[in-house]
Amino acid sequence: MTQMLPIRFQEHLQLQNVGINAANIGFSTLTMESDKFICVREKVGETAQVVIIDMNDTSNPIRRPISADSAIMNPASKVIALKGTAKAGDPTAGKTLQIFNIEMKSKMKAHTMTEDVLFWKWISVNTVAIATETAVFHWSMEGDSQPQKIFERHSNLAGCQIINYRTDPKQQWLLLVGISAQQNRVVGAMQLYSVERKVSQPIEGHAAAFCSLKVENNANPSTIFCFAVRGPQGGKLHIIEVGQPPAGNTPFTKKAVDVFFPPEAQNDFPVAMQVSQKHGVIFLITKYGYVHLYDIENAFCIYMNRISGDTIFVTAPHDATSGIIGVNRKGQVLSVSVEEDNIVPYITNTLQNPDLALKVASRSNLPGAEELFVKKFNMLFASGNYSEAAKAAAGAPKGILRTPATIQQFQQVAAPPGQTSPLLQYFGILLDKGQLNKYESLELCRPVIQQGRKQLIEKWLKEEKLECSEELGDLVKVADNTLALSIYLRANTPNKVIQCFAETGQFQKIVLYAKKVGHTPDYIFLLRNIMRMNPEQGLQFAQMLVQEDEPLADLNQVVDVFMESNLIQQCTSFLLDALKNNRPSEGPLQTRLLEMNLMSAPQVADAILGNQMFTHYDKAHIAQLCEKAGLLQRALEHYTDLYDIKRAVVHTHLLNPEWLVNYFGSLSVEDSLECLKAMLTANIRQNLQVCVQIASKYHEQLTTNSLIELFESFKSYEGKEIILDTF
Repeated sequence: MTQMLPIRFQEHLQLQNVGINAANIGFSTLTMESDKFICVREKVGETAQVVIIDMNDTSNPIRRPISADSAIMNPASKVIALKGTAKAGDPTAGKTLQIFNIEMKSKMKAHTMTEDVLFWKWISVNTVAIATETAVFHWSMEGDSQPQKIFERHSNLAGCQIINYRTDPKQQWLLLVGISAQQNRVVGAMQLYSVERKVSQPIEGHAAAFCSLKVENNANPSTIFCFAVRGPQGGKLHIIEVGQPPAGNTPFTKKAVDVFFPPEAQNDFPVAMQVSQKHGVIFLITKYGYVHLYDIENAFCIYMNRISGDTIFVTAPHDATSGIIGVNRKGQVLSVSVEEDNIVPYITNTLQNPDLALKVASRSNLPGAEELFVKKFNMLFASGNYSEAAKAAAGAPKGILRTPATIQQFQQVAAPPGQTSPLLQYFGILLDKGQLNKYESLELCRPVIQQGRKQLIEKWLKEEKLECSEELGDLVKVADNTLALSIYLRANTPNKVIQCFAETGQFQKIVLYAKKVGHTPDYIFLLRNIMRMNPEQGLQFAQMLVQEDEPLADLNQVVDVFMESNLIQQCTSFLLDALKNNRPSEGPLQTRLLEMNLMSAPQVADAILGNQMFTHYDKAHIAQLCEKAGLLQRALEHYTDLYDIKRAVVHTHLLNPEWLVNYFGSLSVEDSLECLKAMLTANIRQNLQVCVQIASKYHEQLTTNSLIELFESFKSYEGKEIILDTF
């Protein structure tokens, strides 16, 4: 059975397989500033080349005919820094530094140093560190700035080959590393420099790294400096905090532990170190190809094994796995990382160190210690040590103890007089760690709402401490509609968001929000609710629903909502706007608009008809309604049946005489005579005068004989005489 290992070892590439000559695989010709690029200087015949291998596209190395003494790739982009080749008779050639953008094929910056550059390295995506015989400089890519001198080299590095330069994440602590041969062994020398204090400290050491470590129970991360050394008495790993501890932090206790070197590796020494911030471990690589894995917080050696028979001469952090990647002299590109599924069980079972297993699992949220955490929590809770039980539950990986059952356990414990309840202690720890889950958020906010302290919920929302859910929004809605809306928005519950917009009068946002999230609410239901609360705002909302070419709601249903509350005026305003394009398909709605006004506000209907906005309504139906409403003129404008016309036209006292005379111009001769006859029959005294006016105007069409016969049949000699006088 294969042993369960706490590390994952992987070979990514063999450089010789992509055309790199074995003679060019070494410290002086190959650089790797990050896990993204490897840069190699080669000579093919008499032509100098720089080969760039993109680790995301290893089968297509980029070759450029460039002569340089050194080439280093930017850690993030295709930008390369080149140091010129020294030439006889040109003292500045070997001191000239240039930065090129490979993709843009352009020079970004250039500078000629006054001293030889012994070592240089990218310490960030926009800064290069440069070490000369006497000092260290930082060269920013921003603007036109030149290299700035940061500190002078310490005498302990005199005669050393500079092999590395490290900084802490904030670039407040700087470290220059060199080696030299003394008394048949390789001696490591370091210079630690504080930017703030502007002082240096000489240290004996071979490999080092900085990291930012958040120690248990500390509010802020500590700046940690780790370094390893192999001296005459053996190997040591030192882990110390540099600078003043952040306010409120307990100072980190410095550690110093032995580094084991096998008897057969008497001349072995540390050559590289990288820290995994994610897992809180140190990767230490030795010249003979051994890897040592240490826990940072207590300097415990978790694992050691040989991973390469050849020296790994350059390394970088491996971002994808939070591990270390390096190149050995054979050209193997290797990475080592924590095997997340195995490391905790390995510490528990192989190393028999359950306390460390708990720490590693909790710190990095790793599986494998579930039983240990449950056992520890139950033991602490049973003993009444609720604060430590709360820490154990909050720190358990994968949230295995962050369950409703745990909360119920704490809820059942009464708070000691004058002290914070165990439940609130638990929630306090969870809030310090980050975001609460759905159930925790509900149970924390429930008593807060009851106590009327909604400002706490506002604070936690701003800090993104709560998992927003529909249930949480419902809980908060009792106290504050606007706050509930904020929760519904974050929880992505469109129905509740739209309901809140409606209840808080933010109607214009409803349509915009629904379109944004691709949600189609029941607009008619919403409109009905808004209309009950505020008819004017209901009108505005209804207009929003139909302002696009494709209405968001059926117009007939919208009208129904207005009519349910007998909102004739608002409905009229709505339809006048909605039907303004006079489409044939909207004929029934035009009819409905006129109908409602003829039955309740005839003068409005009269004005609408007078504006001649609409032409597709049911004219016969509207004509009858006009007649019933006393709008005889409008009725006659719409009637086409002679029976209807005769019935309406006899009421001349309700019609404008001038209009009536002109109206007869639209009738046929036969219909005109029939209407005149009906008018005289109905009320000859009232209607005679206008009948005479009509006869006078249209006598040519109606013929004199027909008109004389008409008036004679009613024994209206007055009318007959007027007709004869006309001629």
